[in-house]
Amino acid sequence: MRALTANRLSDGEVVFWRAGAWVERLSDAEIFSEEAPAAEAEAAARAQPTVVIDPYLIDLVESAGFWAPVSYRERIRALGPSNHEHHGKQAEGGGAVEALRQAHGAARSSGRVNLIRRK
Repeated sequence: MRALTANRLSDGEVVFWRAGAWVERLSDAEIFSEEAPAAEAEAAARAQPTVVIDPYLIDLVESAGFWAPVSYRERIRALGPSNHEHHGKQAEGGGAVEALRQAHGAARSSGRVNLIRRK
């Protein structure tokens, strides 16, 4: 499973794709199980250069009945800043936040590898 994420240009907030719009919570994001719809959504997101920057797909795993990013970096982005648990989206609490905190996975999401590879 995958989700599409980016940073909103107006305030730098981490956002997630849902049916052609950007939402602020991973729990509200559209989850893609197939490559074709995910690629179409990524292309549509890249066509919004004045709204978001650097949209990319992230890999997800199931955690406590919710979806959580495989990558530790993406879990931090989904929760908010890691300097204090009362800052960012993690301050809201709830099942989705606990699922993100308890999730385990690989060190890197495969969605960013193409951006790092030298040509």
